[in-house]
Amino acid sequence: MDWPIGTAILFALLFSGIPIGYCLTLIGFGGVASIIGIDPALAMIGQVYSDAGRSYTLSVVPLFLLMGNMIVQSGIADEIYDAANAWLRHRKGGLAMATIVACGGFGSVCGSSLATAATMGRIALPAMRRHGYSDSLATGAIAAGGTLGIIIPPSVILVIYGILTQQDIGKLFLAGIIPGLLGVIGYMLAVRLSLVMRPEKIADLPRLSLAERLAATKGVAPALLLFAFVLGGIYLGVFTATEAAGMGAGAAILLTALRGKLTWRPTLNTLFETGKTTAVMFFVLFGALYFLNYVNLSGLSTDIRNWVLALDMPPLGVILMIMLMLLVLGSLLESLSMVMLVTPILFPIVTALGFDPIWFGVFLVVATELSYITPPMGMNVFVLRVVARDVPIGQIFRGVVPFVILDLLRLILLILFPILALAIPRSM
Repeated sequence: MDWPIGTAILFALLFSGIPIGYCLTLIGFGGVASIIGIDPALAMIGQVYSDAGRSYTLSVVPLFLLMGNMIVQSGIADEIYDAANAWLRHRKGGLAMATIVACGGFGSVCGSSLATAATMGRIALPAMRRHGYSDSLATGAIAAGGTLGIIIPPSVILVIYGILTQQDIGKLFLAGIIPGLLGVIGYMLAVRLSLVMRPEKIADLPRLSLAERLAATKGVAPALLLFAFVLGGIYLGVFTATEAAGMGAGAAILLTALRGKLTWRPTLNTLFETGKTTAVMFFVLFGALYFLNYVNLSGLSTDIRNWVLALDMPPLGVILMIMLMLLVLGSLLESLSMVMLVTPILFPIVTALGFDPIWFGVFLVVATELSYITPPMGMNVFVLRVVARDVPIGQIFRGVVPFVILDLLRLILLILFPILALAIPRSM
């Protein structure tokens, strides 16, 4: 089966609603079987699933998921929001800005955009409504802020990219720090932009004293220490990313116990959710790894690379073309599916053009962030729709428009100044 036919069938299956893991496995098997035969294809699928399932590197996924879920169970998200609110509440749009900062802080120890959006929606939305924020601005800030969970380390999407491309996961985590902080700053500017575009009558809140601010910040000290412990250990070479995941999960369990939240039933639910999410992600990842064999055997990457090189475009033009393609795909596919689908195809192209694979991983994830808040597949928007059932989907999408604009500017900055992603990894 030639790759144009295989690719067309793959997209047809995806748009019909079949889960990405099944699609990748089915097309991968059908393509490999048509090239080398059914028996070798069956042997290959068994080998891929067996090797991937016993991979030491893959243990980083359930461990970081467990760390994030334990942080949720510990209830520390409320303290993160209270601390951000204490420092920013007196500014114009301060509660929305505090929500953005809280999303960044929570995402740094959670690693999941959906969990960040759902948690902050429960905490921040009622507060913003009480003080006169429109539903579009409030939900837009939460939906956009939730996307920070996949770029601020530890990021599960960066882990998946690192496994697919065999890149250093620790360096990918460190490369995501500055773009993640730029995202926080950009989204805070987007709040002001939103207020300029649609002025609102927001209640003015008094500035808290320094003592009150510091008191509110005490509650987030454990989360900050955990973040510094995990990334600091990776940066200093004390432990690898996989070891950091184990240390982080252990520290999160200890933190939950010290806060008196390590009770029997919630802990079982946390473990169950971690196991269920891990199983889903592993099935998708194994399908992507098998699909990668079809990509290599069919010559898809080679043909596309030769076609791109034959265009005789400058490397910057190729990256801009890739960015537009990712933005279109991101409006049709959810983020994990998009990363699994495009990484095996695009990675050989960008490396052949001389781009740093660590930089491209960060660029890909930042582009993927947009898929969480752009129609029609904006997953964070639908998560918020569950939290705020009385807010129409269209109103939430209108609220994220200023944040999409600032995200596009961040993508352009990453293209023009790759050092934004590479400065910290290169200083290791």
